[in-house]
Amino acid sequence: MNTPTSGASWPELVIISGMSGAGRSTAAKCLEDLGWYVVDNLPPNLIPTMVDLGARSQGAVPKIAVVVDVRSRSFFDHLRDALATLQTGGVRPRIVFLEASEEVLVRRFESVRRPHPLQGDGGRIVDGIARERELLRDLRGEADLVIDTSALNVHELRAKLDAYFSVEEKLGLRVTVMSFGYKYGLPVDADLVVDCRFLPNPHWVPDLRPRTGLDREVSEYVLRQAGAKEFLDRYVELMKLVAEGYLREGKRYVTIAVGCTGGKHRSVAMACELASRLAGDGIETTVVHRDLGRE
Repeated sequence: MNTPTSGASWPELVIISGMSGAGRSTAAKCLEDLGWYVVDNLPPNLIPTMVDLGARSQGAVPKIAVVVDVRSRSFFDHLRDALATLQTGGVRPRIVFLEASEEVLVRRFESVRRPHPLQGDGGRIVDGIARERELLRDLRGEADLVIDTSALNVHELRAKLDAYFSVEEKLGLRVTVMSFGYKYGLPVDADLVVDCRFLPNPHWVPDLRPRTGLDREVSEYVLRQAGAKEFLDRYVELMKLVAEGYLREGKRYVTIAVGCTGGKHRSVAMACELASRLAGDGIETTVVHRDLGRE
């Protein structure tokens, strides 16, 4: 890559990838509406050239988003080479990875009556999903932001992306604290997982069973249990250390999944308290209760 001309700088770069049917097109449209120059399915070896042209545009193209559709191992290898070239030239792209459960992806493909691009002749949709998931495993692991769209509609996905890529974007860490129930499975977009099942379960307290962790009585019950506040104290201290490391490595979006058995009592109360403490320390924090109301 060439050095930017005098007075110019490298444009911001976002790579949008993920599972077919998980919402890549919606993500691209959202960034386009936010003022990003979006290129769909650009061959990976041309990404450095696109960034170079953006740097030479004298500020006309300050933000570039490239949608990458990885459908072969050689294609993925070319992408890795392109990312290495960018980093050597001083460009640190952010990777947004869109994910969804197998059940949801199958339903989406069946609803539009289209085959999965990797299912092959005579294959099933689930076969194509499995092949694609394996091809994308390493890229998902390197992603700065993983969004599970299984339970999101188009408007909710756009709102989530808008929050991350708004014009007045801050340089600090952004944390999503998500409560969940283990019986419904681990959140696929979690960076860190907190297990609250070491605390007594309000489910076995008749007066608290019909309530949720959003109710004051349940929250107070959970937080006064032995170890609850001590755990939160130490976890917040740990997050200060982790946050500094994430920012040094260029990772600005983190999802902390706080789990209990059903995602109704303990995880909800602890997630709210954790988010409150993080916000009190100046970390931009959002709370999501994934499984609340499923029982």
